[in-house]
Amino acid sequence: MKLIIGLGNVGAKYVFTRHNTGFMLVDKIALDNGAEFRENTKLKSLITKFYKDGEDYMLVKPTTYMNLSGEAMRAVIDYYKIDPKDMIIVYDDLSLDLGRMRFRPTGSDGGHNGIKSIIKHLGSKDFMRLKIGIGPQPPIPAEVFVLQNFDKESLEKLKETLSRAEEAVFYCFENGITKTQNKYN
Repeated sequence: MKLIIGLGNVGAKYVFTRHNTGFMLVDKIALDNGAEFRENTKLKSLITKFYKDGEDYMLVKPTTYMNLSGEAMRAVIDYYKIDPKDMIIVYDDLSLDLGRMRFRPTGSDGGHNGIKSIIKHLGSKDFMRLKIGIGPQPPIPAEVFVLQNFDKESLEKLKETLSRAEEAVFYCFENGITKTQNKYN
């Protein structure tokens, strides 16, 4: 089984905020594959599964809020016995301009609290990640900027990026991270 974890914050007030870019991608993948999320309180997540091109996929949206994403991720991979090599974490990145995305096989948290929590609970920095650009950041604190809603023009640009990102995630599971970086970064 392949696992795609989108990071974000639960609740109506966060739906279209920049920090919910990871949620937006897994929502798009679920919609495009006829899958519906259901809450699993034991695993602290909204979860759905689907089958595509000979592979089982699970989409996860942690309900712990961004800063505690690692708790939910750890619960899910332990319960389903998923090898971290079979997962991709999707999240927003301030250092990338809107419309850009970047795959990485490993790395630091880069100041992202959701990734910091995942590294802590996984005990490793070695997991595939897809960073989706939300920048550039204006001269306001990062914690304010990431919780702002996308404006209409930015949301349209993000939709194009999410379509490419969805294609790239499946390409990555099929072809590996190196080929994916060469094609999509």
